[in-house]
Formats: sequence, structure tokens, C-alpha cells
Amino acid sequence: RCHFVSNVDAAHVNDILLPLKPETALVIVASKTFTTIETMTNADTVRRWIGESLGHNDAGSHFVALSSAGERTSSYGIGRERVFGFEDWVGGRYSVWGPIGLSLMIAIGPEAFRAFLSGGHAMDLHFRAAPPSQNMPVMLALTGLWHNQGLGYATRAILPYEQRLSRLPAYLQQLEMESNGKGVSVNGSGLPVHSGPVVWGEPGTNGQHAFFQLIHQGTRVIPCEFMIGAVGHEEELAHQHRLLVANCLAQSEALMLGRSLAEAKALLADSLSGEELDRQARHRVFSGNRPSTTLAYPRLTPLVLGQILALYEHRVFVEGAMLGINSFDQWGVELGKALAKDLEPVVAGEADAGGKDASTAQLVSFVLRHAG
Repeated sequence: RCHFVSNVDAAHVNDILLPLKPETALVIVASKTFTTIETMTNADTVRRWIGESLGHNDAGSHFVALSSAGERTSSYGIGRERVFGFEDWVGGRYSVWGPIGLSLMIAIGPEAFRAFLSGGHAMDLHFRAAPPSQNMPVMLALTGLWHNQGLGYATRAILPYEQRLSRLPAYLQQLEMESNGKGVSVNGSGLPVHSGPVVWGEPGTNGQHAFFQLIHQGTRVIPCEFMIGAVGHEEELAHQHRLLVANCLAQSEALMLGRSLAEAKALLADSLSGEELDRQARHRVFSGNRPSTTLAYPRLTPLVLGQILALYEHRVFVEGAMLGINSFDQWGVELGKALAKDLEPVVAGEADAGGKDASTAQLVSFVLRHAG
């Protein structure tokens, strides 16, 4: 079984390690530079955990590296034969197709992983060959640009009606917002228009009971992107999948058609009249004409998942190209990382907060008081 640790929060790695046995653990450290602080801090913690049980000299034999930094992996004690390398120009959010996908291949098996790659390749070929009017990444990108830059819709909701895609909104959130959340064009000038939108979402039907009220009747228009498979995998529970499909299609229909005041009044006419009828009916009006896109497929499979991820990667590239920005860097993460490095000895009580702004200094003081 595969377990993933990404957060530097000690609770994450601790909770993952609790049920595991050091002697049967294989640790895959995925870091292009082998310097990412969160990844390497967790790797060090797991290495100590193995070493304390099996001996520190044996800990290295439990490690594999996915990295382009051969010298650093060697210094870490991971032999060359246990390193899966790749080119240093491959960005993390675009890297699942190569060695970084090793853990995925282990989790789903090589046959399923090859199907996943085939799905991505099929979308690559479609993107390269299909005319713009029939090109899915291009059409999605143009739609997104029209919503964001043309109509001023600042967010985009990703709504997979697939529980097994429950983390896809977060995956696409990084892909889109880290790629196109820029304020400077490739030539160094400021963007004259908004950059990429805020991307968020939840799987259906959970989201219906959380934020669909805002989507349907709020004052801000939120473009929605639904995903649904025609058939599910649980054949004995096919009736539940039909209910899922009905809910997905109903949401897109409701966003498109809405409900008029006259229709709302007709629903209440048997029990209300006059001013009270008018007042109550207005709460049941849906403006409609709210944009959504529905991505439908026969059944969720590794091949389909590969198509979906490649579709969104190419869509992000097209949007970035049309905005004139570089979708393959992420300088916006650097400042916070540098400041965190400076603050680490301060919050440890090994340096003072002199020179820090009053707000940060007060927060440091609070942390130190409660850390004892």
C-alpha cells in the first residue's frame, strides 16, 4: 500500500508512520533538486525512524530517489542504482508522466499505469492535430479566458461527480494557479488584464450541500466544470450511480435554465397569496444563464484519468500563451520560502525578531510564550 507525505506539519508524517513497520517500508523521495525543505525534512524524519529500529547503516537501503540532482542523492546515501532521474526542466506539477509517477505505478500496477500514459498521449495527439474549433484544450482555454478576462468571473469551480476524483480539484488548483497566477508577462511588463482565476471545488454530491447555494443564487457568477462517468464500477449499486448522474445533470440544467418568478409563484400558489406569495416566491427564483461545462466519459479508468490530466495541462498552457506569461515557472513561492528560512531560528528562540515588522514580531512573541 502507498502512503503519501507532503506537508511539513509533523502530524502528517507521524500519522502515516504510526501503523507502519520500518522493516517493510520502502521510502520514495520525490524531489527534483533534493533541496525542497518540506520533502527533505520528512525524508530525514523517516530515515531516523527506520534507523532507530534497524540501525542507521541499514536505513539507506530502504530509500529510493526520484530526482535530477545525482550528487545530492549520492550524498544522502542513495546509490545511483536506486535513483530514477529526469531532466531538470521538468516542473513538478507536470511530472506525473515520468519517474515522479513511480509511486503511482506501484499503487495501481504497471498495466494500469501504461493505460494512464496512453490516455495522456491520446490527448497530446488530439491537442496537436485537432482544428481549434474541435480542440478540447483550446476550447476550454478560450472559454476560461472569456469568463475571466471578458466577463470578470474571478473563480472557477471544479466539480467531479466521482468520489475517486475527490482530490482532483486540489490537483488542478496547483496546476492552474501556480502556472498562470502571474502578474508579469514573459517580456517583463505588467499584465494589462487579470491572470488566471481562483480554482477550487469539491466532489459531487458533497458540494451541493456546502456551496451550491452561492453558485445558484449568489451575486457573483461562478463558472462550473462538471465531470461525470456514464457508468460506475459498483455494478451491484448501479442505482446509486444513476442517482449521481441525475444530480450532476440536474445541476448543470438548473444553472442554465434557472427558475422565473412566475414559475416560483406557481409552486406556492396553493398555500400562499398576495404579498406573502410574492415575498416567498422571490427566494425561490434562480436567475439561470450561469455558465457550466460538463466533461462526460464512459467510465472512470486510468486511461480516462490520463486524458483528463493532459486536457487540463494543455488548457493551462494555451491560457498562459494567450496571456503572454510563462506557465512553467513559479517565482511566487520564493519570497515566503526565504522569509521562512530566516524565521526558523527566531521561532526556535535562537535569534531575536529585531528588524521584523510589528505584526510579525507580535506573532513570534505569542509563539515563544506558548512554546515555553
